Amino acid sequence: MRSFTAALAAALLLTACESAPPTAAEQADICDIFDDRKAWYRAAARAEDQWGAPIALQMAILKAESSFDADARPKRGRTFFGLLPGRRPSSAYGYAQAVDDTWAEFRRASGNRNAERDDIDDATEFVAWYVDRTSRSTGLARSDARNQYLAYHEGVGGYRRGSYRSKSWLISRADSVAATAACYDRQLERCERRLKRGLIPFL
Repeated sequence: MRSFTAALAAALLLTACESAPPTAAEQADICDIFDDRKAWYRAAARAEDQWGAPIALQMAILKAESSFDADARPKRGRTFFGLLPGRRPSSAYGYAQAVDDTWAEFRRASGNRNAERDDIDDATEFVAWYVDRTSRSTGLARSDARNQYLAYHEGVGGYRRGSYRSKSWLISRADSVAATAACYDRQLERCERRLKRGLIPFL
């Protein structure tokens, strides 16, 4: 019984470690992220093959949206009477911070009807699908990280209307996403051959 309890505790600890978001130091280097989470590379590579969105862009968007936290949600509003928690500003959830309606549309359009927002495979596919949809609707290059992020945040309609122009904080974040994507792309040159060699049989 004692050995079973110890094994169960070890398994739970391993699961907790695997599900924990990358540290801030790891998030600065995509090779560190993928070295510790090889399944993440496999997921992003599969999404790129299917939808044409670069791995570096997928990961830069996930970093900006949730810092790679599977359970991320928008912060609640102010409390009522100092006791009751306020409402969340949206239904955004998971790695990609997708809202309910857009996630439901993704499930229908992609055929991935069992997709979950706290699953990295589904989150990378969602981002790649959204980038592909935006590209087809607006003509934006799939590699145009800055404008792809603006459209991701505002929706294709909002992007076309230029709703982001009055949001200096969003423009700043889009610039940051573009910088992160460019950095991740350069870093991948250092490690992607090794990652591919290790994962090709599973793709």
